Amino acid sequence: MGLMFRKRKKIGPLILNFTENGFSSWSVKLGRWSWNSRARAHRVDLPGPLSWKQDKSRAR
Repeated sequence: MGLMFRKRKKIGPLILNFTENGFSSWSVKLGRWSWNSRARAHRVDLPGPLSWKQDKSRAR
């Protein structure tokens, strides 16, 4: 397994993700709730090591 480059730039609640090929995706995080443009999924952080995720493709 080789090394991979990954960089995150946070601008307030907006997070920009970069890889060695350039811009990868963006996310929004407000408190315990977040949304990712690549996965198109909502995520809520729960107490402890738990979290809840709802994929956009499955939420029809």
